[in-house]
Amino acid sequence: MTHTARIALVGDRSPQVRSHARIPALLDALRDRDGLDLDAYWIPTEEAETAESGGVEGFDAVWVLPGSPYRSEAGVLAAIGTARKKGIPFLGTCGGFQHALLEYARDVCGLGEVVHAENTARSSTEEALIVPLACSLVGHEAAVLVTPGSQAGQLIGTERTLERYHCNYGPNPRYLDTLRRHGLRFTGTDEAGDVRIAELPEHPFFLATLFQPELHGDGTRPHPIIRGLASAAVRQAAA
Repeated sequence: MTHTARIALVGDRSPQVRSHARIPALLDALRDRDGLDLDAYWIPTEEAETAESGGVEGFDAVWVLPGSPYRSEAGVLAAIGTARKKGIPFLGTCGGFQHALLEYARDVCGLGEVVHAENTARSSTEEALIVPLACSLVGHEAAVLVTPGSQAGQLIGTERTLERYHCNYGPNPRYLDTLRRHGLRFTGTDEAGDVRIAELPEHPFFLATLFQPELHGDGTRPHPIIRGLASAAVRQAAA
């Protein structure tokens, strides 16, 4: 007996966000090319905020998509926290990466005061975990160096990959060692050493990328990381 895997797509769906427009074709490709039985459900961030579980408990995977600033930061953080604590396969891309680090810093590292600079009106970024990048990555394509043997490395299958971005924010280097000490692993960087991939080794599948794997290629062949999330969702459904 097969079970359809249910994937929660957390984000404020908009035709102006290119990655959102890519999702239907990617899901079709995963079904047709890879034979994965998937159903996807969009969860607006406000709905995630009103649900105690972040609106994602009972799903077989959670993907927090780009599109920040989100209408509800609290909803996004609730969804990420539920996926992390309940062992639900998770992928965060671009804004999803940024908020995965924010959730982990606050809930695991005890850094309750840290903020995402895009989401705060404070003039100082002294307590910002997520800060403006020195150089915008909107519309940018660049190399990512992947740690061999990591979950990302096993999925991508190479130590160097070319990836697409559409973001203006990234992690503040001053907090990276604290995140590492509490178990978060950084397994991909750009050629200057700036963090681009994070994962949780003890979690069944927990990956976050500052780049957008959904923008890979022409949208008909899913990026290996997206295929990895879908496969993890199918395993979760079967279990």
